[in-house]
Amino acid sequence: MKTNDIRKLLYKKNLKRLIILGLIKKVILLVIVFWSSSSFAQKENKYIRNGNDKYEEQDFKEAEIDYMKALEKSPESVKGQYNLGGALYKQENYEDASKLYGNIAGRDIDDNQKADAMYNLGNSYLKAQKYEEAISAYKNSLRIDPEDMDAKYNLEYAKRMLQQQQQQQQNQDQNKDQENKDKQDQQQDKQQQDEQKQEEQQQDQQQQQQQQDQQEGNPQNQQQQQPQPQQISKQDAERMLQALENDENKTLEKVKLQQMQKVKAEKTEKDW
Repeated sequence: MKTNDIRKLLYKKNLKRLIILGLIKKVILLVIVFWSSSSFAQKENKYIRNGNDKYEEQDFKEAEIDYMKALEKSPESVKGQYNLGGALYKQENYEDASKLYGNIAGRDIDDNQKADAMYNLGNSYLKAQKYEEAISAYKNSLRIDPEDMDAKYNLEYAKRMLQQQQQQQQNQDQNKDQENKDKQDQQQDKQQQDEQKQEEQQQDQQQQQQQQDQQEGNPQNQQQQQPQPQQISKQDAERMLQALENDENKTLEKVKLQQMQKVKAEKTEKDW
């Protein structure tokens, strides 16, 4: 054989060997990946099963821990998130439960799972007294499964609770307005009372000052208290003078008459 033919033969043998080795490596890698995925799935299912057992025993905290371990192995596990939401709901952690159910409902899952997630989301909002959000979640659940009687009942219940909440809020607002009005009225009354008290104090002070001035004999006050001489007209003065003259004449006539009677009486007396 020629040298070139030998080289070509050796090249073909080496190339075949490399191809076989590459295929073996790929097969081994696929086996490793499959084994790893299967191992993760087995551990995930193990933790979920343990969590379900704890959930049935109503040990919801331990169930939460197992579901969290399952999600550490498979963070996107719908089953792990769904069951964890249930454990949180039972522990009255409605905020975190609603986040999980909302996340599940937004994922690309089958309609039944989506309807259940929306229903549980509504329940979480209902327990948290977020009635408007609960109503929206129940409606979304019923759009997928219109025959769900539980969702229908809870929807009507959420509507009634929302009306009561709004009425209570309205009453609280009215009571607050009335309290503010009463407070303003009290402030106005107090202000009026203070002004009246101040006015009375000023009047008392004035009266006390007047009494003090009178007691001290204030010349100005005495002068004001002394009666002023009465002014009479000229005619009145003449009439008064004429009256005095008439009285004087009458008095003189009366005296003269008495003297005449006395003389007459003396003349008629007999001598002894």
